Amino acid sequence: MKTQNIVWYSVFIATFFFSCDPKSSESLESSSSEELAMETGEVDNRPSPLEVKDGQIGGKSFKIHYSSPAVKDRAIWGDLVPYNVVWRTGANEATYVELAEDFSVEGEILPAGKYSLFTIPKESTDWTVIFNSEWDLEHGHFQYDEENDVLRVDVSPVWEENSQERLAIDIESPGIVIRWEKLKLPISIN
Repeated sequence: MKTQNIVWYSVFIATFFFSCDPKSSESLESSSSEELAMETGEVDNRPSPLEVKDGQIGGKSFKIHYSSPAVKDRAIWGDLVPYNVVWRTGANEATYVELAEDFSVEGEILPAGKYSLFTIPKESTDWTVIFNSEWDLEHGHFQYDEENDVLRVDVSPVWEENSQERLAIDIESPGIVIRWEKLKLPISIN
């Protein structure tokens, strides 16, 4: 019994030590959370599976990484996702985009780079779409810091009759379109 306690204590200490070890920017760029999840098989076990969409907008490379939650008979807008509060626009880690070149988002320039994508849902007005320089956030909006916002734009949501069970963020006209439940949020990017 004493040996077993020592083993568990050692595992705990090792886990704590390695989880606190800061990673260099080089190692952060070479291994991402989805790559690690794929290697360990965690992607298949996630309630909100990881999605990566890779495409072109105006001939320029654009990539989106997000976790796709399901409606599951839940009230989404104003309940699971509150109004007037920053939402990570997905589940699990922060949703993020990778831009190979500068893009125009709703008429505003967003420089090439990686950005987390947040939204502020609103009940009866335009939604705020946010691109934040802190893109590698393990806990989504819980780590969000407005000081790192690079771009904020307002976008008009469209409410559709048909409901979409899983959150989807697709690269399509007019740039990217977010769909979940009865929401369609078209974000103009070129």
